[in-house]
Amino acid sequence: MTDTTTDQPTRKAGGAVVPVLAFAGIVVAVMQTLLVPVIKDLPQLLDTAPSNATWVLTSTLLSGAVATPIMGRLGDLYGKRRMLVLSLAVMVIGALVSAFTSELITMIVGRTLQGFAMGAIPLGIGLMRDMLPRERLGSAMALMSSSIGVGGGLALPAAALVAQHTDWHALFYGAAGLGALAIVLTLLAVPESPMRAQGSFDLAGALGLSTGLVLLLLPITKGSDWGWSSGTTLGLFAAAVVVLLLWGLYELRVQAPLVDLRTTARPAVLFTNLASIMVGVAFYVVSLVLPQLLQLPTATGYGLGQSMVVAGLCVAPLGLTMMFTAPVYARLSARYGPKVTLIIGLLIIAVGYGGGLGLMDAAWQTIVTSVILGAGIGLAYSSLPALIVGAVPASETGAANGLNTLMRSIGTSVSSAVVGMVLANTANNVGGVAIPTMHGFRVSFLIATAAVAVGLLLALFLPKSPRPAQLHTQLRASSEEDASLERAEEALRGFRGRVLGADGAPVARAKVTLIDRRGRQAGATVSDEEGRYALAVPARGPYVLAAKAAGHGPLASSATHSGEERAVDLDLSLPGETVSA
Repeated sequence: MTDTTTDQPTRKAGGAVVPVLAFAGIVVAVMQTLLVPVIKDLPQLLDTAPSNATWVLTSTLLSGAVATPIMGRLGDLYGKRRMLVLSLAVMVIGALVSAFTSELITMIVGRTLQGFAMGAIPLGIGLMRDMLPRERLGSAMALMSSSIGVGGGLALPAAALVAQHTDWHALFYGAAGLGALAIVLTLLAVPESPMRAQGSFDLAGALGLSTGLVLLLLPITKGSDWGWSSGTTLGLFAAAVVVLLLWGLYELRVQAPLVDLRTTARPAVLFTNLASIMVGVAFYVVSLVLPQLLQLPTATGYGLGQSMVVAGLCVAPLGLTMMFTAPVYARLSARYGPKVTLIIGLLIIAVGYGGGLGLMDAAWQTIVTSVILGAGIGLAYSSLPALIVGAVPASETGAANGLNTLMRSIGTSVSSAVVGMVLANTANNVGGVAIPTMHGFRVSFLIATAAVAVGLLLALFLPKSPRPAQLHTQLRASSEEDASLERAEEALRGFRGRVLGADGAPVARAKVTLIDRRGRQAGATVSDEEGRYALAVPARGPYVLAAKAAGHGPLASSATHSGEERAVDLDLSLPGETVSA
């Protein structure tokens, strides 16, 4: 068997790796919330209808949903640092495109390019998993996760301050500058991961997913303008269904799919993913509604007449509260399990939106709503990866969490499109300017409440959670190499042992890949500091365990598993590296 050549890191992970990757997460959060302070003014700024202006936000979320699995897969194949830099570079280009235009189409193109920065999150977590020792991994991923909340919380008032006192295009110059700084820091401080997956990139899957989501979201935003029963609207909805069904069938048949849908058959995975869409819908509604309500003039009778900066400060607790719920989640999940924690989070979100319907009369009331919703969304989001980890075999963890990330992104994209359509079609036209109405705000909150109710129903159908002690609540990257890093010691049916060098010494950070009889990768892991590894097998039969590490020759060892619920002990001895004359 031919071993795949890998680029070895030029140096070990230094102390700056985690802060630099966390900074990249903050840049992504800034990009996402960049235009929230000027949402209500976008139709006038771009000289277009409100339903068209919605796509300035929706396009970013849509491209982010597609970019997450694309960049994750490309990172597995060609290097995670390389793809991280590429995703940030595309974001910088998109920000500069937007900075130089006030034309709708060009702005949407720029915002679509900016959405590719979303791929930086799973790539950053994947880099941490590949390079950091296990004892540092948990805190590092927690920092990466919380950086998103910090970035969102700080970006809102900062973006509002810039937009209020300078030309709004300065927001894009700032985003481009932050992206460029993140690229430079990544190149200086983050070594490339040596991990590489075998296989090819699923271009047809990427095009199919992109096409299907555009066909779905376009009639949602334009249905009221075209007519919900018009041939164009119904035709696009039908086309979306056909394309997404064909895409799903194709992904199930291809050997190396962009999104592995095979894991969705399990009830725990299916209901978790459906609940993830509902949480994604609920997450974005508050970010679209509250800034507009706060900034509308009091002359409307319901607007709170606040400046952009004050509006940003009132909504900022949403992201900050999400960050502070992490330790609360850890305690709740350790005691009751992630299913109960998800249900608690959804109940808190329901209270936030239900109470928010009557808390729209003063700025301080919007702060209360932001805090409650931030706490609920933080608990719900934190529960989802743990539910996935507990529901699938170790060899399927990466693919399953990649799919779950996609479902959450689809939820936020649909939320942006639906709420944008609702606000546009309930607006009052005053002097040629569309003014959102209180009715539109309340309907948006009711939509979010309905989504939470559906999410609660789905959560109740989740199978009983595994014992809390068996669950690892850290975020998972959508890379193939994270297959069993956290659950390796718990693998019951599979292979385990140590990776040893030619001198018999243990080899740390060696990649061990499990290959089935058809030549497909069935799992992968990385040996710990003592050379130990463990891999679960999906079924009985013959396998090949391929091992490789820097400074050692590759090894391919054949082994057969009986399929019984036990681990077969198998040590892997790597030969010395051959030096060419």
